[in-house]
Amino acid sequence: MEFSHISVLFDETIDSLNIKPDGLYVDCTCGGAGHSRAILEKLRNGALIAIDRDPDAISVITERIGSDKRAEIVHNTFDNIKTILGDRKADGILADLGVSSFQLDNAERGFSFHNDAFLDMRMSKTGKSAYDVVNGYGEKELADILFKYGEERFAKKIAENIVKERSALPIKTTLQLAEIVKKSYPAKFRRDGHPARKTFQAIRIEVNDELATLSGAVQDMFDSLKIGGRLSIITFHSLEDRIVKDKFREFTVGCTCPKEFPICVCGKTAKGKIINKGITASEKELNSNNRSRSARLRTVEKIG
Repeated sequence: MEFSHISVLFDETIDSLNIKPDGLYVDCTCGGAGHSRAILEKLRNGALIAIDRDPDAISVITERIGSDKRAEIVHNTFDNIKTILGDRKADGILADLGVSSFQLDNAERGFSFHNDAFLDMRMSKTGKSAYDVVNGYGEKELADILFKYGEERFAKKIAENIVKERSALPIKTTLQLAEIVKKSYPAKFRRDGHPARKTFQAIRIEVNDELATLSGAVQDMFDSLKIGGRLSIITFHSLEDRIVKDKFREFTVGCTCPKEFPICVCGKTAKGKIINKGITASEKELNSNNRSRSARLRTVEKIG
């Protein structure tokens, strides 16, 4: 299957980076190289570092931009950005969070509840899988994950039914799990989108440890910018967006002395300024790509 990924908020994201022809840019989640190729088109003597944790993505990226001497391709996770950059500082950093179109559409990867496949969901194709989580975690642990990462109101019932079903036979496939979730939902709530969406999101986040390292990674990305450099992050659900929003706000906080103090004694100054507070998809993009409906782009600039 061809590795295709529809980059949401594409023009808005590229514009937000304010690309300089001689700058250094980092695409932390290069996927099908959509953003990476657009950045390279705007560079003259600049350079691009393209990072992805998915080995399938790395193979495709190498095919698509590997011959460009301005591009450095790195198979790694973006929370290691400081190690990857070393002493270098970037003029712009981009992270498109969440699962890619290719990962969703490729049934074999086990991310989608629309196609039958082994319960995998590993972005890196290594480590614990969704099968391990669904069949190995205790009932309370499963319920906590579904509630915390999926904001699933029927988390306890779903977890109870998962444990009940697996006591007879292991739950091996995506459609098996989706059917269990569906049966756990009261009929009147089954009309509001697919019942399994939140459960699959929660298990995917757990498998890939997506939120545990995000706050620290955002901090490291910001630290890796030059003065005047920009960090743009696209989020797809409220949990990761809240982390990004809070970190960006933290970068903009200056003096914290009480208002009645005649002069500042804390010595704190703002390190960043917000470029946009959360751009969402246009009506045109929503009509052409329904996966853009939950996307939100935030950008912060590092200041001296």
